[in-house]
Amino acid sequence: MNIIRASEAERNIRNEMSTIFVDGFYQWLKYFSKDKAKLYKTFAHMFNIEVFYTAVVDDNIAAIAACSTKNIPSVRLKYSEFRKHLGLFMGSIAYVILKKEFEKKPYPFQISENMGAIEFVATSVNYRGHGVATELLKSIMDSTSYHEYVLEVADTNTNAIKLYEKLDFAEFMSIPQKHSEKSGVNNLVYMKNEKMKEVESREPIL
Repeated sequence: MNIIRASEAERNIRNEMSTIFVDGFYQWLKYFSKDKAKLYKTFAHMFNIEVFYTAVVDDNIAAIAACSTKNIPSVRLKYSEFRKHLGLFMGSIAYVILKKEFEKKPYPFQISENMGAIEFVATSVNYRGHGVATELLKSIMDSTSYHEYVLEVADTNTNAIKLYEKLDFAEFMSIPQKHSEKSGVNNLVYMKNEKMKEVESREPIL
């Protein structure tokens, strides 16, 4: 397995990234279209490959994740792409909703200069259960210099929560969700890994 920043790939991997993204978040994206082929095309443009990282196995993109900051969004949406692939009506709705949710992420706390936000973690259906997401997130945190890392996860995504807990993320905030009976999400859970405290705790006392 090789972990690289998406911008370092030797070929255009946006379509592969979009496939993994759509498959991973289809539960929410299917509102805009149940046609995965359309969704794959719709989202291929949006990734900021400077902050996305990929796990590569046998020359295949096995997992993706972004590590963004308060000033650098992990995705940039183009209205023309949504309209082109989803049509004028649904494309407009999807663009308005997702631009607010994805590009202008409304975190319920302040993202500081020394904080990295882990976003859009997803694994290819061909590599789930093989630990690639775990290795990808470990590599991101080892290769970046933020003091702490935060992420958002649905409370019903118990597999993801277990993964993050293994990586020393701990819940520090939980926000109840309206219309949970429709979305299937009761709370959005926010978890934090305080990297600098971990390092300090391992330092010998002189």
